[in-house]
Amino acid sequence: MRFKIAASLTLAALLALPDFSQAASPEDTQSAADIHAHMAFLASDLLRGREAGSVDFDIAAAYVASQMEQLGLKPMGGDGKSYLQPVPLLSYRAADQGSLVLKDAQGKETRLVFGEDYMVRGSAFGAEVKRAAPLVFAGFGVVAPEHGRDDYAGLDVKGKIVVLIAGAPKNYQTEERAYYGNGRTKAAAALAHGAVGIISVDTPTGEKLYPFANQVRQYQSWGVSWRDAQGKPFIPSPVPGLGSISVAGAAKLFAGAPQSAEAILAAAESQDGAMKGFDLPLSLDATLHSELKEVQSENVVGLLEGSDPKLKDEVVVLSAHLDHLGITPPVDGDSINNGALDNAAGVATTLEVAKLFRAHGKAPKRSLLFLIDTAEEKGLVGAEFYARNPTVPAKSIVADIDLDMPILTYEFTDVVAFGADRSSIGAAAKKAAGKMNVKLSPDPMPDEGIFTRSDHYRFVESGVPAVFLITGFANGGEAAFTDFMAKHYHKPSDDMNLPLRFDVGAKFAKLNYEITRELADNPVRPAWNKGDFFGEKFAKQ
Repeated sequence: MRFKIAASLTLAALLALPDFSQAASPEDTQSAADIHAHMAFLASDLLRGREAGSVDFDIAAAYVASQMEQLGLKPMGGDGKSYLQPVPLLSYRAADQGSLVLKDAQGKETRLVFGEDYMVRGSAFGAEVKRAAPLVFAGFGVVAPEHGRDDYAGLDVKGKIVVLIAGAPKNYQTEERAYYGNGRTKAAAALAHGAVGIISVDTPTGEKLYPFANQVRQYQSWGVSWRDAQGKPFIPSPVPGLGSISVAGAAKLFAGAPQSAEAILAAAESQDGAMKGFDLPLSLDATLHSELKEVQSENVVGLLEGSDPKLKDEVVVLSAHLDHLGITPPVDGDSINNGALDNAAGVATTLEVAKLFRAHGKAPKRSLLFLIDTAEEKGLVGAEFYARNPTVPAKSIVADIDLDMPILTYEFTDVVAFGADRSSIGAAAKKAAGKMNVKLSPDPMPDEGIFTRSDHYRFVESGVPAVFLITGFANGGEAAFTDFMAKHYHKPSDDMNLPLRFDVGAKFAKLNYEITRELADNPVRPAWNKGDFFGEKFAKQ
């Protein structure tokens, strides 16, 4: 019944399809029309931004499941009958603005100002989180033996709150930089040294990319953690994040310290990010209040069985997230975050890859699992739930290709495959792209820490080689991407009014079909490169 409801609602989004007659071939024409149809429904106001745990997301999931059914994919939700894998969630958001109060040795208090000096998020730790402890500055909080760096060296942070600069040194290789700048990595290091809380300080580059005011606008957005069979929420580290400090607020935080905020942030922005930690002459009294509720969402999972008697037991995953931000405080009078490019575009092109495999008749040798997951915007939660609770044998998953936010507003001539150089997937991607005269380009945005910010990374953490593909920066791509990030990313204007090129979506789907075909039919199982950083950290656990 849910599938029928979703199918009927689709009609409202499909009353007027554009003319695709100028596409290069009948197949490309149909692909462009398919992608438009999927995006028009998923990014419509009817679905109110597809927030994980909402009925709006449920309708989107039912729609995707109905598409998988029409494509003849095998239901892999877990019970052998449904495409929907239930994902139990604990949903939380900030109940108020919280309180961050600095105290000096004489007991003089400085109350930080919400929205100017700091912001908070909700916490899965409980309805109230309180920490009162001395502050210690520990640079980026990076402990990287292979780089000869330990930001905690010489510091005693046991029972204290650590102040960490967001990000990681600029001179680290881009994906390793993303790893060391990731919140989970930092929380693990803080825990290992006995800290009881973390305060994160923004950098000028960070605020240029993600303006503090826009973060504050969304501070009461819902976050989620997945729950285990006993209903316990998954919390990666018992050390809570207590808030983010703006560049402006950093001056108060480092008042009277051995170094000024200006000097520290300048050092953080340098190539080697060289900073020496020290005790701050302040303590922090932090109080956070959260609203919590238990909800459920779904991953949508379908399987195309392989044709080779042996290789069909190996599975290549294609993933894309279905959720977006739902309803937030309005921007220019609009409060629905439709998520057209982020990530209706990725879902649409993933479904089109499945259709291309069906249309071309020849089944892949390895099996293909199409994972359209939930709660990516909340911390890659649906992908993590699947990686830890797969509906195929975990050891059978040999690779993941993730499609998230391709910018479909220009004719791309290159793609960025984050993580491609770390495994044999890179050679497969390069060969497949070459067939379409498309180049593979290196990460053009190292300050973004992209490698750890999309669903493929949860497979990496499970030891599985993975890549994340977006359209590249050549042929006008840089301008298109920069414009999108500045004006539309995580805003209501990411909708179907953008100058979308559905023929470009068809090209992106075809490219990913070629990459997937190369991986699926190659007689050699995908593998990490010998001695690779991520392979060594995760595949040998």
